[in-house]
Amino acid sequence: MSVRTTAPPELTVTGVTVRFAGLTALDAVSFTVAPGTVHALIGPNGAGKSTCFNVLSGLCRPASGAVRLGGAELTRLAPHRIAALGVARTFQNIVTTRGTVADNLMLGRHALSRAGFAASALRLPRARREQRAHLDRAREIARLVGLEAHFDSPVGLLSYGDRKRVEFARALCLEPRVLLLDEPVAGMNAAERAATARVVDTVRAELGLSVVLVEHDMGLVMRIADEVTVLDFGRAVAHGTPDEVRRDPEVLRAYLGTGAEGEDAA
Repeated sequence: MSVRTTAPPELTVTGVTVRFAGLTALDAVSFTVAPGTVHALIGPNGAGKSTCFNVLSGLCRPASGAVRLGGAELTRLAPHRIAALGVARTFQNIVTTRGTVADNLMLGRHALSRAGFAASALRLPRARREQRAHLDRAREIARLVGLEAHFDSPVGLLSYGDRKRVEFARALCLEPRVLLLDEPVAGMNAAERAATARVVDTVRAELGLSVVLVEHDMGLVMRIADEVTVLDFGRAVAHGTPDEVRRDPEVLRAYLGTGAEGEDAA
């Protein structure tokens, strides 16, 4: 089984710039995700958060700058190569397939298969053993995120919050060293948001991975993040602990239209 046992490497983003048809979506953005921490990217709509996630996961190539995971350069790699190095992500909108929770989680294990197509198609003993091991690991991950009771249930019958957790669990099935969570509690009720916060804490503690989080729910961010980077109009305008960021004048200006200049004028 390909279960990560070592501490995740540092993820560093250095001077990343992305332009679309003359529009600068990210402007020389830099930040570092320390191993084993939860690092939040926040900012108003259109600040560049999703573009940044697309760069980290290989869906978008920057005009300049670099992304490194430890000693590996990710900037020009295809998404499947980045995933193989230990970076997995979820999306704002739920992306699941038909079938059961188990079926969806086993899709996440597919990239870790070593048996080969022929051995799997012929159901050779080695392939059957590997399949059982992957299924056992998928069940462990389902338990970790609170889906064990639904493991054999059709995804289409689950609640919205549980379907979001299926996507979360499927990303974990890749055994990532860095997990990118794109608005994991969007559309959830208060109880589901609290449950997801507990799951993130549990996953970080038990699996020892790093988490990069994009989220509009500031209560969740302040509750679970170790470090926060604030984006506004594609620029990183603040960085620090949740308490430091909450008091930063640039953050107040970005979110509320107020800040040091307005206070001085008053």
